[in-house]
Amino acid sequence: MYMRNRYQRGERRSNFSRFPNKNKNNAQYAWSEKDLVKSIEYSKKNRRFEPETNYTPVSCFDDLPINRQLKINIKNKGFKTATPIQDQAIPHILEGKDLIGIANTGTGKTAAFLIPLLDKTSKDRNQKVLIVAPTRELAEQISNDMKALSQNMHIYSALIIGGTSMFKQIHDLKRDPEIVIGTPGRLKDLVNKKILDLSQYNNVVLDETDRMVDIGFVNEIKFFISLLPKQRQSLFFSATVSKKVQDILAAFVHDPITVSVKKHDTCANIYQDIVRVSKNQRKVDTLIQLLTQKEFNKVIVFGNTKWGIQKLTDELIHNGLRADAIHGDKRQNQRQSILQKFKRSEISVLLATDVAARGLDISDVSHVINYELPMSYNDYVHRIGRTGRADKNGIALTFVSDFN
Repeated sequence: MYMRNRYQRGERRSNFSRFPNKNKNNAQYAWSEKDLVKSIEYSKKNRRFEPETNYTPVSCFDDLPINRQLKINIKNKGFKTATPIQDQAIPHILEGKDLIGIANTGTGKTAAFLIPLLDKTSKDRNQKVLIVAPTRELAEQISNDMKALSQNMHIYSALIIGGTSMFKQIHDLKRDPEIVIGTPGRLKDLVNKKILDLSQYNNVVLDETDRMVDIGFVNEIKFFISLLPKQRQSLFFSATVSKKVQDILAAFVHDPITVSVKKHDTCANIYQDIVRVSKNQRKVDTLIQLLTQKEFNKVIVFGNTKWGIQKLTDELIHNGLRADAIHGDKRQNQRQSILQKFKRSEISVLLATDVAARGLDISDVSHVINYELPMSYNDYVHRIGRTGRADKNGIALTFVSDFN
């Protein structure tokens, strides 16, 4: 096993330091190493290393009153039974209701809004859809899922994100696509250039809204809402609903249905533990010892800075590990190439800053390692949510100092 005797020795007294507080007015962001250790120790004592429930869907995809080709695409995508968020949200969205969906990452919420919106668009070509996501990686993942689910349906989309050619995006928008998927910064650029007219979009999805608020896109979201048509279907998905998120909700949805399938902040099938590093140990040596064990076959390692992550990647490669990094200094096409290599298991260790904490939907990630402590509890939840997806088991390890 993976050094269990080293980091399952119980809590010790440590020199805990307070994390930088992202939002001093919101207590959920007050987070320290001591808080983190207590949370993980609690999860170990109360864990059940299996999915929380054997959920039985009310209906199956074949029973839904949706486009026949869409049903074929759902089957080709490998979807067998609906997840709780899909089962509970899709019927309301098909009825045209505004919806607030509260769900953890990795629960299938992308398909929960794509399936009914693709059906709606296939039946009425006057329907146009805008999907706003916090990160490029999540926007690209939604775009990929949309293309898979819309095969042979003649529904076209545009992906509007930073780090890629604006010229191509302008060209894509001039083709008048039914669906636009984008990140707030680039969408706002194209709105200001009068290339993108939000008044045309009568179906709007705000996905992972809490993360958009976390990284400072509150004003952009409010700006978009002010330009949207009054008559629209509004779908809102988030893992948490803070005061700022509530303010956005009030302006965005009208008489919404609320669907919440979130029971805990973290999935029960993610085993959480601590790696304690003493002052006599080199932290990187401990990491290498872990990564060279055979059960660490597909691992995401998180750090806090672009420079630190790249330096750590170089050291791992120097020690013979198949590793690469994605961070803000990498061009978007580089990041995508590295992600594809990781998905195909051409590399076994992906190192990332929190730019990748949302939107990475990669199957069979065996471990997530917090090499550096996350800046907030929400960041921790979203980092470890890269493993244990779709009811599979996963392991999340966090490095902490263990000074006597």
